[in-house]
Amino acid sequence: MTRDPRRDLLAGLTVAIVALPLALGFGVSSGLGAEAGLATAVVAGALAALFGGSNLQVSGPTGAMTVVLVPIVARYGPDGVLMVGLLAGVLVVALALLRAGRYMAYVPASVVEGFTLGIALVIGLQQVPHALGVPQPEGDRVLVVTWRAVEEFVRSPHWAAPALALGVAALMLAGARLRPAVPFSLVAVAAATLAAQLPVFDGVTAIGALPAGLPAPSLAFFDPSALGSLLAPAVAVAALAALESLLSAQVADGMTVGQKHDPDRELFGQGLANLAAPLFGGVPATGAIARTAVNVRTGASSRLAALTHAAVLAVIVFAAAPLVSRIPLAALAGVLLATAVRMVEVGSLRAMAKATRSDALVLVLTAAATLALDLVYAVIIGLVVAGALALRAVARQARLAEVDLRADLPGEHADEEHALPAEHIVAYRIDGPLFFAAAHRFLLELAEVADVRVVILRMSHVTTVDATGALVLKDTVAKLNRRGIAVLTSGIRPDHRKALDSVGALDLLRRDGREYATTPEAIAGARAHLQGAGLLAPDPAPAGPDIAEAVR
Repeated sequence: MTRDPRRDLLAGLTVAIVALPLALGFGVSSGLGAEAGLATAVVAGALAALFGGSNLQVSGPTGAMTVVLVPIVARYGPDGVLMVGLLAGVLVVALALLRAGRYMAYVPASVVEGFTLGIALVIGLQQVPHALGVPQPEGDRVLVVTWRAVEEFVRSPHWAAPALALGVAALMLAGARLRPAVPFSLVAVAAATLAAQLPVFDGVTAIGALPAGLPAPSLAFFDPSALGSLLAPAVAVAALAALESLLSAQVADGMTVGQKHDPDRELFGQGLANLAAPLFGGVPATGAIARTAVNVRTGASSRLAALTHAAVLAVIVFAAAPLVSRIPLAALAGVLLATAVRMVEVGSLRAMAKATRSDALVLVLTAAATLALDLVYAVIIGLVVAGALALRAVARQARLAEVDLRADLPGEHADEEHALPAEHIVAYRIDGPLFFAAAHRFLLELAEVADVRVVILRMSHVTTVDATGALVLKDTVAKLNRRGIAVLTSGIRPDHRKALDSVGALDLLRRDGREYATTPEAIAGARAHLQGAGLLAPDPAPAGPDIAEAVR
């Protein structure tokens, strides 16, 4: 990707506009206040951009982290959260030094989708008190707090706050469909802030006074006697920071060509960010999927965009604090309600649910555990259930083997007339399961193939395919196609078609007629492709019996 500083600056400005209401909202939702969200976006955003392992990642406060922090604030207070963030930073740096980033590849897609769905539900429910304009009820369980807020509103209904919240959410959701390039979150918040000055909205609570600048770094919150009791929540925060940051970086890679993050360096950058943010009163941070996606879509190509985002937010902190302080809390609740709705990818959920019953079960369990328990337990439950179901699926196979990619060109076994041109065609036979534990290695090994024009994937020996394997296969084919390499497949089993079809992998192959029933047919298709490209002289004679026998 060619670097363009002007596009990076524009992308950073756009992301900052999108990030401002989110940083304020997540700071308020965490319980530490809007200023904590802004401090996190500035300090953690800058450090993670400088030292992280992704050129495109944008970091800051996120909804997922807010979900974890709410019960910590309720139990240990603001100082406890700052200590937890500091300890989590140490743990994430330790994970980086232990080179633990590579293990992100073993998280199944169904766990990630369930985790995301559960987070969206929790974020939406967390906004109910502010959206209804009632005082924040006591409690650390989101379902209990939501119920108490609804009861309070029913006893004394006042419709100004719900009107602002629903208006902001509706404008954001409708605007995103009509004009995706316009930052409707800022437009909606500005409109709600102006409307709140009207008499009809009298009594709507605003953010309140904000400091005009970042506080001086301080360790006044540090209490050595509390280390033992805060270690468990720090582990939970560190696990979430690592998981969400690596997931976000992986999403950024998938949205671009030529970008690839370093997972261990990314953990190191996130660890430093979380070490520094508490010193300035900030909450723990992670890579932010939504802001990273905006960064990529607006043309960012280097770390300059994420640094610009942090710098613009710093200017707002210093220069516009009085204006920001007048934003209604209900408007921020509307922003986060819309954010929660947009987090739910209905198409992805439907595809995952249709892929296999195991994927559907893991998705539902992970989402339910996220809502009823917490995010770390949810991921653990999802991983355990997914692992058990995967082991059961593998145990049912007659042959137990990892993915085995072996070059197997039959030309050397055939006469010269029918020999395949090894410099243009490579064939691989995939043995064993194509599922979450092996699919990513398949992608890494196959995507590195070079100096060929055609890749033939012989899939008759694949024993099982899950949604993650199907997604990886689709991604691999798309990556090779973008490099000008044609991908042909042969021998796809009928029982694998459902998973492959649910994510669109078969559509990608059928589009150019590159799926074949047998390997000899695929070889003929490869020859035809090369002849059409002028790389192989026409061969009037059909493939001889030696080739058919060699590849059978």
